[in-house]
Amino acid sequence: MASPMSAARFLARLRAEGLTVVEVGDWRHHNRDHKGPWGPVHGVMLHHTATKGTRRTVKLCRRGRDGLPGPLCHGVITKDGRVHLVGYGRANHAGDGDDDVLRAVIAEKGLPPDNEANTDGNRHFYGLECENLGDGADPWPEVQLEAIAKAAAAICRHHGWSERSVIGHLEWQPGKVDPRGFSMNRMRERVRAHLK
Repeated sequence: MASPMSAARFLARLRAEGLTVVEVGDWRHHNRDHKGPWGPVHGVMLHHTATKGTRRTVKLCRRGRDGLPGPLCHGVITKDGRVHLVGYGRANHAGDGDDDVLRAVIAEKGLPPDNEANTDGNRHFYGLECENLGDGADPWPEVQLEAIAKAAAAICRHHGWSERSVIGHLEWQPGKVDPRGFSMNRMRERVRAHLK
C-alpha cells in the first residue's frame, strides 16, 4: 500500500529521470479530490489521447470535455518527448476497471483478462496521457516512447515498484484500446531497462 508522492517530489523524480517537464498553470492543486480519495496508489496507467497537436492536447487533458471534467491525467507526454503536468491528485483517466487486474498489479504478477468494471481506477493509478491519434497509423516517435518509459520508471523508482506496475488502459477496462500503436509488453521492457 503506497501513499501518492507529493507534487514536489513527483516533479523532482521526473526531472531526475532526465525528462523535460512543462508545468501548466497551478497543476499541483488541479484535481478531482472532491469526488473521492486518491490513494493508496498501486501503479501507472498509460493512455493515448486520440488528438493531434500539442496545444490542443494539453488543453483538453487539463480542462476535460463535456461530461468528463479535467484533469484527465497527471502528465501529458507530447510527440516531442516533453511531459506537461496538468493536474495532481485524483484525475479522470482510468475509470472503473477489473479488480482482478488491480490485485495482479499490486502483486506484480501477470495480468488476467479485464472482463469486468467494478473497481475505481482513478483512486489507484497515476495517469499518463500520450499524444497520439490512436488509429494504429499515427507514429510514435522514439523520443516520445523513451519519455513514456522514463516517466513511468520515475514513478516506479519512487515507490519501489517493478515494470509490472505499469499497465495500459486496455488492460484495465473492457472495451478500451489505448494505448494503440505500441505493445505494452515492449513498453514494460523499456521501463525495466530504465529501472536497472
